[in-house]
Amino acid sequence: MPLLDAAGALLARMTLDEKIGQLNLLAAGEGLATGAAGETQLGARLDAGSVGAIFGTKSLASARAMQERALAGSRLGIPLFFAEDVIHGHRTVFPLPIALACSWNMDLVEETAAFAAAEAASEGLHQVYAPMVDVARDPRWGRVAESPGEDPLLASRYAAAMTHGFQGRDPASPGRVAACLKHFVAYGATQSGRDYDNASLAWEDLFEVYLPPFAAGIAAGAVSVMAAFNAVNKLPMHAHGPLIEGWLRGAAGFGGLVVSDYTGVQELTAHGLGTPAEVVARALHAGIDMDMVGEDFLRELPALAKGGITSAECGLSLAPGEVERLIDRACLRVLSFKAWLGLLDDPFRGLDGRQPAPDRKLGHALARKAAAESAVLLKNAGVLPLAPKGRIALIGPLVEDRLNMIGTWSVSGDARNIVTLRDAIAARPDVTLTTSRGADIVDLPWFAQRLNVHGETVTRDPRGSEAMLAEAVAAARAAEIAIVAIGEAREQAGESSSVLAPEIPASQRRLVAALAETGTPLVVLVFAGRPLALGPIADQADALIYAWHGGIAGPEGVADLVFGDAEPSGRLSVSLPLHPGEVPLHYSVEPTGRPFPGQFAKFRTGWLDLDDALLPRPFPFGFGIGYSAVRYAPPQVSSRVAQGEDGRIELLVAVSNTGDRQTVETVQLYISDPVARITRPGRLLKDFRRIALAPGETREVTFEITVGMLTYPIAPALDSVTEVWDPGCFQLHVGPNSRDTQTVEITWQA
Repeated sequence: MPLLDAAGALLARMTLDEKIGQLNLLAAGEGLATGAAGETQLGARLDAGSVGAIFGTKSLASARAMQERALAGSRLGIPLFFAEDVIHGHRTVFPLPIALACSWNMDLVEETAAFAAAEAASEGLHQVYAPMVDVARDPRWGRVAESPGEDPLLASRYAAAMTHGFQGRDPASPGRVAACLKHFVAYGATQSGRDYDNASLAWEDLFEVYLPPFAAGIAAGAVSVMAAFNAVNKLPMHAHGPLIEGWLRGAAGFGGLVVSDYTGVQELTAHGLGTPAEVVARALHAGIDMDMVGEDFLRELPALAKGGITSAECGLSLAPGEVERLIDRACLRVLSFKAWLGLLDDPFRGLDGRQPAPDRKLGHALARKAAAESAVLLKNAGVLPLAPKGRIALIGPLVEDRLNMIGTWSVSGDARNIVTLRDAIAARPDVTLTTSRGADIVDLPWFAQRLNVHGETVTRDPRGSEAMLAEAVAAARAAEIAIVAIGEAREQAGESSSVLAPEIPASQRRLVAALAETGTPLVVLVFAGRPLALGPIADQADALIYAWHGGIAGPEGVADLVFGDAEPSGRLSVSLPLHPGEVPLHYSVEPTGRPFPGQFAKFRTGWLDLDDALLPRPFPFGFGIGYSAVRYAPPQVSSRVAQGEDGRIELLVAVSNTGDRQTVETVQLYISDPVARITRPGRLLKDFRRIALAPGETREVTFEITVGMLTYPIAPALDSVTEVWDPGCFQLHVGPNSRDTQTVEITWQA
């Protein structure tokens, strides 16, 4: 309350223009422009006290200079706060979020966020635009790279861990920053995977799939949220009062700051929501507190506060006094946010140079560990781990790459610090290494040019595909082991990077096929920012690791796995498609009425041109193997019957390491509801445990089943949702992934 009192007292002394100025969020001018806005007169705005916050400063000195200028230009000495995109690390870049979620290790996730916070805070940043907690089920969408994957429970735990890592117990503490949950909401459900497109979905899906990660982040203490570009069921999120003021601030109890995305308010006009004045009124009324870059609040709110607005087309009518009240509401939230950050007491908190940067060597070691734990071993026909000796042919367009390995949205990282895959493997002293490119990252010249829009990251070999392929095949034939590194460029994933076909490019598929024909044992490493259809590669490889874009130490972490210096423990946070045509894709699909028992097999849900021999899908959600063998005993339950809201059932499963290497197993619990009021998913992840097992060790894992795990939403409308559960039979599924489980049936009585 004292913080709110201080913010309220300051608000009472402010003029209308000063209040509106606090709602203006501008770029420092040193970063990338991604939206519709033109240049802003930042210096003049600072001198006039018309800026509330700045993002994209690239140094402590520049941030301090801007703060000094802002304080001098503000009659009441109101400070700025500084923000930046810290999606998967700051200077030390960790694996992409889609990869880090594959660790299923929330302690590791929190540790990476805490290190990123310490780096960001040492450079004068107060807020980071992370974590991105959009559930994503369509690999065509480029921003799946920033997502924690397809499952709401895993995404929720990721959201909480990242929030705790960034903020600790107090975002004003030394070395901590304010988290910003984004993008609210259902950005990952855009139609056909097209970025910025709209999301049309059942309200039940919104409540069960897309909102829970935001609820988890809020419960963990997140103090800010960013609105999404997309519309949800026809209403753009920057004007979606029922979700922002209704669910977010009402049902979820959020009391922090809501910022627009880059020019998100301005873009409401393109959505067809009205004139600049009308969309500003709608955004402010919906609960947007700060306008990023577009400056529409700054331009339109003074006149709206004096004259109000009535628009029959928009269904909007606000009297002048109501507009002023909304301005006060937004400004109070901005000031309260600054109070939470300690800036009203000390405008130079974090800008005085006294906050030490964490040790980069420790960060690199953490990034290397994270890269190893995020990579997923999908197949191993006794090839891995390799002995650190012998003749190895290292082949592929990413073998000597730095710029793409770091991954998308690494705005403050320096890819020049990456140890290439070639150098990481060559560091093993008894390895004789031959390298060959084999293929280009992309096949089409115009596509390569498009990927180089922010600087050259993709080059094409002038020798041509046949010469590269012949050289690679010769190298493989002369080697004892062939390792091929294939995948995507970093700009193939991320914002505005949707693709029609999420699959390995044709020339790289051809390369793998040719290498497999040599008979030399083949290890395939996939470096990518999205789940890609692998096609026949999974059969052609003797060992297969999905390594993602692993950040600053990605190649080193993968090399550690290849040579057995680290144990594979990653598990897929997304399902890998068999074919790019079967997306969107996720494990928790609802059943249909077909096939019907005994009926002609043609009439069934599926694809006519998908060979049944390829099913079941080899790499489902939660899948991953290690270098040791693990056995699950039949699960046991404390009772097969429970009753009422307070009932409890314990499920126990003994998990044994039957191999000769230490391993880490992620034990996963899924629940299905065979008969319900509406069609329910075939199964849903409800809990998981990550356990270490020594050779020969057996550990018992216990899950407690509660009514909360059985509930689901009934939502005929956004403002009419009821959480229900149905007495009757439930199925508990436990195992190493979403497919390979053992099942116990229980009954839950009313």
